Amino acid sequence: MTFTTPLKEDSIKIMLLGSGELGKEVAIEAQRLGIEVIAVDKYKHAPAHLVAHRSYAIDMQDKEQVLELIEKERPTYILPEVEAISIEALFEAERRGFHVIPNAEAVNKTMNRKNIRVFAAETLGLTTSAYRFVSSLEELKEAAEALGFPCVIKPVMSSSGHGQSIARSPEDLPKSWEIAKEARGDASELIVEEFIPFDYEITLLTVRNETGTVFCEPIGHIQQDGDYILSWQPMPMKEAALKKAQEIAKAVTDGLGGRGIFGVEFFVKGEEVYFSELSPRPHDTGMVTLITQSQSEFALHVRAVLGLPLEFEFFAPGASAAYKAKNESENPKITVPDDAFGKDTFVRIFGKPESHPGRRMAVALALGNDVEEAKKKAQDIVDRIEDA
Repeated sequence: MTFTTPLKEDSIKIMLLGSGELGKEVAIEAQRLGIEVIAVDKYKHAPAHLVAHRSYAIDMQDKEQVLELIEKERPTYILPEVEAISIEALFEAERRGFHVIPNAEAVNKTMNRKNIRVFAAETLGLTTSAYRFVSSLEELKEAAEALGFPCVIKPVMSSSGHGQSIARSPEDLPKSWEIAKEARGDASELIVEEFIPFDYEITLLTVRNETGTVFCEPIGHIQQDGDYILSWQPMPMKEAALKKAQEIAKAVTDGLGGRGIFGVEFFVKGEEVYFSELSPRPHDTGMVTLITQSQSEFALHVRAVLGLPLEFEFFAPGASAAYKAKNESENPKITVPDDAFGKDTFVRIFGKPESHPGRRMAVALALGNDVEEAKKKAQDIVDRIEDA
């Protein structure tokens, strides 16, 4: 492949629609290959804005604003990095000849839990939990009664766990209905899911382009209120279960098509594997790959987009622990203990312009002789970080 020089008329350009901490790492990897980066988000000074050639703050759910910016910048590749984007703008961009990653229809299916669940369960026939879609509190009560308690309730469009809850009894349903309104996206319709008494859940990072499909080692994770707080790689699992997960991941990503990395989430019980969700971009639990792999999920995403080979090496067991702010600030300061920067540990500060309690501001990464040691190291670092 011939690489170009940024800021020239014939430069290869990547436009990020969403510029959080994951987009920031994608931008850094693209910069390493001389790719010109345009970072877009709904607010100024988002993490990827800080490392891009140009940055914009627009309403990404406004079709005309998105299309106007695409026409102005004329990127080689458009990388949607969040759910809250005008899908109509992406379809129109494709009609005008722009290359959306992985493709507009894949983004359409995966940005909406209803679309991807129907595609996986009903079109592809994959094993999932039982589910229903509801648009009112009364419908929610009926669905929960049919599926049984506990049940999981999520907005069909959101991210990072926003709007998600578990109802353990009929008395919890009004509260779940209110929690759903906190969605980052469309909360007008909810998915109600049967609760699977799973042994554990994993993210299987699946990378594909014309050179083939590769899988990263499975990632285990702990979530709190639907948002990840700790992840580790590899997640110990039975070979039969891993093989099933890989087969399902390949089936669903082949069905979606296109280039890039996909974060495919599963519930695992014994050797049974249930498809849960899918993100057509780097996954927050995959930040652990910044320390465990020769090519992180972000580097693999850029390689896949450019049509490059996807080989990489897994180094050693590792873990990532998210640091969430404790304070409200318009000028956040993160205090990290010096010993966090060791030979097999480090911290990444996202550089978000404001903090509020619960906002993810940094991640601690650690290697270990096994995942338990790595998890303990990463969590110990996060426990000793402070913000102001």
